[in-house]
Amino acid sequence: LFVLFSFPLCAVQWSSPPASTGLFNMVVEVPRWTNAKMEIATKVPLNPIKQDMKNGKMRYVANIFPYKGYIWNYGALPQTWEDPCHKDPHTGCAGDNDPIDVCDIGSRVCSCGDVIQVKVLGALALIDEGEMDYKIIAINLEDPEAQMFNDIDDVRKYKPGYLEATVNWFKLYKVPDGKPENQFGFNGEFKDRNFAIGVIKCTHRFWQSLISKKTDGGGICCKNVSIHDSPFCCSHEEAESIVQLAPKYVKSSSIPDDVNKWHFFTHER
Repeated sequence: LFVLFSFPLCAVQWSSPPASTGLFNMVVEVPRWTNAKMEIATKVPLNPIKQDMKNGKMRYVANIFPYKGYIWNYGALPQTWEDPCHKDPHTGCAGDNDPIDVCDIGSRVCSCGDVIQVKVLGALALIDEGEMDYKIIAINLEDPEAQMFNDIDDVRKYKPGYLEATVNWFKLYKVPDGKPENQFGFNGEFKDRNFAIGVIKCTHRFWQSLISKKTDGGGICCKNVSIHDSPFCCSHEEAESIVQLAPKYVKSSSIPDDVNKWHFFTHER
């Protein structure tokens, strides 16, 4: 799954301006209600989705009462990059060196690796351990209620409490690991659809500089088979050999008991 490069950013051709459609492709990394911290492996050739590891152990996100795992389908927009050398003009924080993240609020529980078309509704300016880490709020275009949602205020109207739960989740989800609460730009207020699309377009420009080697991506592996004018483009044969050499899929052993633990926090935090 050549996540960063093979899938286009827009769900429609660029001839239809994203600012007028707001439709983008989303790669699902983590299905709703699950805990395994699956991520696009940006430093691995061809950027597969893998479960993150720390100290030799698989990583799982903690359950913050009353939630179970991730409370949306969580993933990223392909062909975007939050440049760590760029400071966000609104917060002064540099990018987190990853594709821009998306929270799909639709009712369907997706599968890891699904590529879905989403309608962008707004954005939350998360500052994660000092890094800019925008969270795009969107809804699956195939959701039965998708036509009801066109901007961030529609989420407040039709899914009351969901945005507040989203802020609380991102604020606390690292606390059980001994880390401080996360902070937010704009005092934790959600920005609207137009602002979100502006952020997406900006991160797409950063990605374009990355894939054309105009920007140093550090350890990011830009090898791909679809961006033919990129100096990182490789043959399908080379890509196939990389895939063949990758470790075979092995079904994981049982999930550790502590993954199902609930963590409780007072509202005064």
